[in-house]
Amino acid sequence: MREVLVVGAGPVGLALAADLRARGVDVDIVEKRTAIGGGTRAIGIHSPALALLEASGATDELLSRAVRIERGEARADGKVLAQIRFDRLRARHPYVAALPQADTAEILIRLAPPVRRGVVVTSLTDDGTAVRARTIGEDGEHETSARLVVVASGWAGRDLVYRPGAVRAHEYPDRYAMADVVAPGGPVARVHLERAGVLESFPLPNGRRRLVAWAGIEQAPDATSFLRRAVVERAGLEVDIPEATTFRVRRAVAPALRRGRVIVVGDAAHEVSPIGGQGMNLGLLDALTLSPLLSRWLRTEEPEGVWRWERDRLASARHAARLATLNTFLGRALGPAAHAAKTATLRAVLRGPGGAAFTRAYAMQGDRAARS
Repeated sequence: MREVLVVGAGPVGLALAADLRARGVDVDIVEKRTAIGGGTRAIGIHSPALALLEASGATDELLSRAVRIERGEARADGKVLAQIRFDRLRARHPYVAALPQADTAEILIRLAPPVRRGVVVTSLTDDGTAVRARTIGEDGEHETSARLVVVASGWAGRDLVYRPGAVRAHEYPDRYAMADVVAPGGPVARVHLERAGVLESFPLPNGRRRLVAWAGIEQAPDATSFLRRAVVERAGLEVDIPEATTFRVRRAVAPALRRGRVIVVGDAAHEVSPIGGQGMNLGLLDALTLSPLLSRWLRTEEPEGVWRWERDRLASARHAARLATLNTFLGRALGPAAHAAKTATLRAVLRGPGGAAFTRAYAMQGDRAARS
């Protein structure tokens, strides 16, 4: 019997498995996908997660590949409203490390135990001393056991733990267009808060940038054409966008993260898009603060500290969800008067004491894990 079974081999599950392995824990990790997915909306790793990833040895290689975003700009009507200075944070890593999620996964895969791919977990049964997992794979159905199980499989894995309807998801009506392209801008993040809606432009390695534009309530008929126009109209730039995609977002926070010896982390427990990669980072912080507690639980047979962990992670998820709601509202198109009022308010807030508070919130310095 394995000590820990991790369900899901996205960045969150891999980070947990790698950290547990570094602590000498016997870990099994399974993933229903047969290959690493190329699509991603998460590109930024924040300071608290970077600090905790050091234990598994991931941070140095992540930083060797990433662009370090030390400064950001909020812009409107062709002018800078305020600068966001991550490099002034009192943090071990005063920047956002930006790199494609596939690169993050590639690094973590080398540090984690081998992933058993093409394996779908269909049920989990806690008998009080261990958890039995029913699985289906290429070689048929099987049952495996582990002393503890962590579900890190994204929202699709919620049914393994929660009753139908237990996790209420709020679907935003907003749609966004997104593409990663070669574009000028250097290592500065820019958010253009225009009347027609927000355009976000974040640096990536190799001279590329992530472009995300609010596309309205209804889906743009052609995401690529729409994003090309939005970049010109909202940022005054003409860039080659071979292909863009659209996506919608939702918000959900589970009522609990633990059921006996089964624990839930990441998007399976909470979704808080879209706000600067906070969804993935929340999951990373879930996993990396849980790992030492699981290691201790296995040694002592007592879940010491897990209740407090659950309380703190739920509080952090609710805080991030509130920020995501505000971020979504600020990114919508507005009429002339409302846009002028929003711009004036943001200029006053971001150039005053509120600017430092916004920077800390955006960089996840308010997360409970950043305080420990």
